[in-house]
Amino acid sequence: MTRPHAQPRDVFHEHGEVIIDGPDGTVISMTPEAALRTAGRLDEAALDELIARAQAGDGGKLH
Repeated sequence: MTRPHAQPRDVFHEHGEVIIDGPDGTVISMTPEAALRTAGRLDEAALDELIARAQAGDGGKLH
């Protein structure tokens, strides 16, 4: 497993695409539809993890 990144990514739109400016020069380009579905999945996974941390007694602290 890789080390998680603690900094949010920059995101912008250009020429009909949604661009995610990732770490170490990584760039991801998505259609707007794919970006919306990915955003929903990110939201759900992040909430699930914060709930799991709170239930484990970690208090849901962001790392």
